Amino acid sequence: MKAVILAAGIASRLRPLTDNTPKCLLEVGRKCLLGRTIDSLISNGFKEFVVVTGYLKEMIEDYISVNYPKLQVEYIFNEKYASTNNIYSLWMTKEAVKGQDIMLLDSDILFDSPIITALLESPHKNCLALNSHELGDEEIKVIVDETNRIKEISKVCSIKDAVGESVGIEKFSAPLVKLLFDEMDDMILNKNQSGIFYEAAFENIIEKGADMYIVDTTNIFSMELDTVEDFETACKKLPSHLL
Repeated sequence: MKAVILAAGIASRLRPLTDNTPKCLLEVGRKCLLGRTIDSLISNGFKEFVVVTGYLKEMIEDYISVNYPKLQVEYIFNEKYASTNNIYSLWMTKEAVKGQDIMLLDSDILFDSPIITALLESPHKNCLALNSHELGDEEIKVIVDETNRIKEISKVCSIKDAVGESVGIEKFSAPLVKLLFDEMDDMILNKNQSGIFYEAAFENIIEKGADMYIVDTTNIFSMELDTVEDFETACKKLPSHLL
C-alpha cells in the first residue's frame, strides 16, 4: 500500500502564517504537520510515499530530504496549484498509484497515528475516517445507510442527516482506485472540473455502485487546519502525548 499525501495548496486562509511557509510545514507543538503525518505512516508500516507539491515545493522536498533521508518518496509537482483544487492533485498521482492500494491524506490534518491503524484494521477495503461532532456549512459531511456505507459526502449535503465530518484520510483498494481515476479522467479531461474537491468524484462512483464505508475515529484526536484561528486552537488543544 502506498501513502499519498496532497500538499500543493497555497492555504490563503492561513496567511500570514503561510506567506513564506507551506501549510504542511507549520509547527504545532514540537513538530510540523507533515513530519507528524510521515511519522504516523511509518509507525504503521508504510514504506512508499507519493507527495504532491505545488506552493513552495522546494521547502517541502528539502524538509523531507533532511529529516527523512532514507524515505522512498516520489514527488509530483502540480504546476497549476494556484488555479486547481485537490481533485487535480489527486488525479496527477494516477501513474504513481496504478494497481496499488492507497492511503490518501490531506496534508493539513493534525491527527494521532491510531487513526491510520483504525483504517488499516477495518474489515472494509474502502473506508474513511469520520469525526462525529456538531456540524456547520464548511465541513465535508457524510451521510450513511444502516450498514455505514456512504451515501453522500460533500459540504452541501444535509447537516441533519449527516453522521459526521470526513477527517481527510481514506483507505482505498486497487479496484476502487481504478474506478476513482477513471471517474476523475472524465471529470477533469471532459468536464473541466479541476477546481473542485475530490469528494465529488467519491460521490460519483458511489452513485455508480462503489462501496465506501466510514470508520468512526471520533475518540482519536484530529483537527483540520484551515484558518489562523484553527492553528491557534490546535496549539492549545494538542494532547500532551503529542507535544
